Amino acid sequence: MSKIKVTQVKSGIDRPERQKRTLKALGLRKLNASVEVEATPQILGMVNAVHHLVKVEQVNA
Repeated sequence: MSKIKVTQVKSGIDRPERQKRTLKALGLRKLNASVEVEATPQILGMVNAVHHLVKVEQVNA
């Protein structure tokens, strides 16, 4: 599987609780924090749910 780098670029404050839990489940705790995760359908669905709060980049290797 390919990997993606997910970076939180907007705050989860004043967002629905579901979006806050999704950020936490992705491993994003702070603004500008990044995580590298496998690009599984489940992860891509989570990223899609909070696409307005994160930036996604493809990781080569």
